[in-house]
Amino acid sequence: MKLQLALDLVNIPEAIELVKQVEEYVDIVEIGTPVIINEGLHAVKAMKEAFPSLQVLADLKIMDAGGYEIMKASEAGADIITVLGATDDLTIKGAVEEARKQGKSIMVDMINVKNIEQRAQEVDALGVDYICVHTGYDLQAVGKDSFEELQTIKRVVKHAKTAVAGGIKLATLPAAIQAQPDLVIVGGGIATQEEPRSVAREIRNQLNQGA
Repeated sequence: MKLQLALDLVNIPEAIELVKQVEEYVDIVEIGTPVIINEGLHAVKAMKEAFPSLQVLADLKIMDAGGYEIMKASEAGADIITVLGATDDLTIKGAVEEARKQGKSIMVDMINVKNIEQRAQEVDALGVDYICVHTGYDLQAVGKDSFEELQTIKRVVKHAKTAVAGGIKLATLPAAIQAQPDLVIVGGGIATQEEPRSVAREIRNQLNQGA
């Protein structure tokens, strides 16, 4: 299981300082949507230049113009780019086609998809690299999590790798591991902790034991 660190509530210098502390324990650094809104794709470029050995994910949550937006994120150095599962198949196809040209990967974020089992099968058939179940901040606040949805997509996805995101921290990590995703995404569970390095090390150890 790989570990992705999601950075949402930082500026570029803060993000780089945080990743310096945890880089040996994470596989992918996500430049979250709030950072891209605040800083632009320059944040992706800065992170890739600072940590060329890590994969960098641009959480663009693409909803339209898939090919164009993948091209721009690729130019900035993103290795993985997110597209929303709720968008049209044509947008996902365009994104996948451009990603293949650029040697990049597509993650489909299933946030707020209503029939997640059916949509996961459809998206899987479009040739994406990752399908991610994701409980957003607003739903986390009322006690929702992604683990049941992860079990659902694990049953039907044949080709893509699976990922889980949304409020995962040390306390909830065992439930994520039990469902055996390919990728576990942790944001504040590392980034907002007093000792992010030691937390990241413990999460990595548990992922290695659970793999």
